[in-house]
Amino acid sequence: MAIIKPFKALRPHNEYAAQLASRPYDVLNTEEAKKEMEGNPVSFLHVTRAEADLPAGTDPYSSAVYEKAKQNLQDLQEKHILFQEENPCYYIYELAWKGRTQTGLVCVSSVTDYFNDVIRKHEFTRPEKEKDRIDHMRTIKAQTGNVFMACKDLKELNDVFAHWKKHNNAEYFFTAADGVTHSIWVVNTAATIDVITNLFRDHVPFTYIADGHHRAASAAKVSEQLPQSAEAKFFLTTIFPANQLAIMDYNRAVRDLNGLSPEQFLERVKESFDVVPSGKAVSPQSLHQFGMYLNNQWYSLQAKSGSYRNDPIGILDVTILQENILDRILGISDPRTDKRIDFIGGIRGLEELEKRVNSGEMKVAFSLHPVSIQQLFDIADNGNVMPPKSTWFEPKLRDGLLTHLI
Repeated sequence: MAIIKPFKALRPHNEYAAQLASRPYDVLNTEEAKKEMEGNPVSFLHVTRAEADLPAGTDPYSSAVYEKAKQNLQDLQEKHILFQEENPCYYIYELAWKGRTQTGLVCVSSVTDYFNDVIRKHEFTRPEKEKDRIDHMRTIKAQTGNVFMACKDLKELNDVFAHWKKHNNAEYFFTAADGVTHSIWVVNTAATIDVITNLFRDHVPFTYIADGHHRAASAAKVSEQLPQSAEAKFFLTTIFPANQLAIMDYNRAVRDLNGLSPEQFLERVKESFDVVPSGKAVSPQSLHQFGMYLNNQWYSLQAKSGSYRNDPIGILDVTILQENILDRILGISDPRTDKRIDFIGGIRGLEELEKRVNSGEMKVAFSLHPVSIQQLFDIADNGNVMPPKSTWFEPKLRDGLLTHLI
């Protein structure tokens, strides 16, 4: 069963919350971070992307960057912008965006559960990305990146959320520039804390990493490097019941056609797909349907029977596209390392696919139907790994509102 516990969050005083909260470190490059930090000395990006505070050209993985992050975090505490909770608490985090809300529990999860596969994974991690977060955590002695997790539906947990929100005021409530409203409640009574802890201990056999595999893997390895730290044996997570989550499409664009003309490429695609030209952008409405933008024309693709496997991985649309087009026709055998492919989150819309192809940067783009949360559970439960960039979760949690000191 899942082991979670409350923790003494390092968090902002209420008046600084909206100004301090920042987008996750891994959705911004250095220049984008620098732009968002301009004129905002309390942005948490000064901690998560500290290279933006150093001279241009500074190696973002150098020790100077991590030391700067440590200094910036200390400055925020010394200036009384951040403070640490006196007693361990749970936190209810609600995100509202485009007419829907999702509510999860911010807690710390057991590193032992990570190693024992009580916390289930569906992606491989890359050593260089792990090392970055390991060096960051070890230097600043804090986990700043929240691991976005899911659990199977549990009515009693949703009932706890609803009851607490009804009878208590949110500690933080603000709408960010991207239109997402963030609300956080502090759960600080012993009775409710015990109820939540026991619900997970008795009724949640597994939790699932939805987004943040590198943050989780890094936290687990830091715990081994800091055996004297009791807090390092747990890592920062927000767990959402499955019915609270929606997964967006994660689309693809490719820079060349592997020596084929558009006409030749289209004929090859027809070997595995029924292809129909479309007068408008194609947003797939069902599994095994794809949109393709090629040579200023949208096409609807439907995978032919027999063109895919029926196992948990083979039946995924990302696998069907990878095996039948990206690998077989375009020669992209490893999309994690091949520089010819780019991944475009559904948050950017289909117009982004058109823009990238029309500019000449890309030759073809594909829109996909989103993976379902049940598919994610099935794959993780079977010990399988999804193809890279299979899921895009939106909206995203903000960094800086709740930090775990180790």
